[in-house]
Amino acid sequence: MAEQTAGLTSLVNLIERIADNKYVLGDRLVEVGISGPNLEATLSAIAMAQGELGHARLLYNWSFDLKGLKGKKPEIASQSGKAFPQVVAIRNWIELIAALYTVNVALELVLKALLEANHADVVHRIHKLLKEQKEHIIYSRGWAQQLLADGGTIPARFNESLDKVLPQAEAWLQSVEDSADLISSGYLPSGTNLVASFQKQIAELRSARTAVNAG
Repeated sequence: MAEQTAGLTSLVNLIERIADNKYVLGDRLVEVGISGPNLEATLSAIAMAQGELGHARLLYNWSFDLKGLKGKKPEIASQSGKAFPQVVAIRNWIELIAALYTVNVALELVLKALLEANHADVVHRIHKLLKEQKEHIIYSRGWAQQLLADGGTIPARFNESLDKVLPQAEAWLQSVEDSADLISSGYLPSGTNLVASFQKQIAELRSARTAVNAG
């Protein structure tokens, strides 16, 4: 029982960390996105915000269920304090896109690992969310590639923004990867290489820019 309780507690913390990041990203997509570089970017940011906030709501409700809360779910007015500091600190479009891509790649890796473990209580909760998550990555990667291919100081500023959020995402992925409670409780498969997979995707994004410059 103690092992199951520890595993469940770790799962709740994991879900709330994902939900908090999505909640704050949704908020920043509205706050910063409203002054996007063009009308299309602004409209897309608002639409993406609704997706992130919707995911956050679903995840918070899941955490409430796991905690055994009955009746009407509490209204979510703010994050629970588990969002990455750099996500909270987003103030402009470049920082927004850097965090949106980085965090969503990290979240997708964790969600896929949860799905791979095939835990009965998990699969039906995240299957649809994981499909929608792909759209968020495609959107943010497209903008990331535009910023990296832009002129002037924008590529350097984007890389600086990436470098601020990357350590936070990597540290979290490492903690998930090393979680004995999640693995022993069957929520995560053993031998999952979250950090290596994450670093590979970030390197591919940056190498695509290098290839353009070389051409």
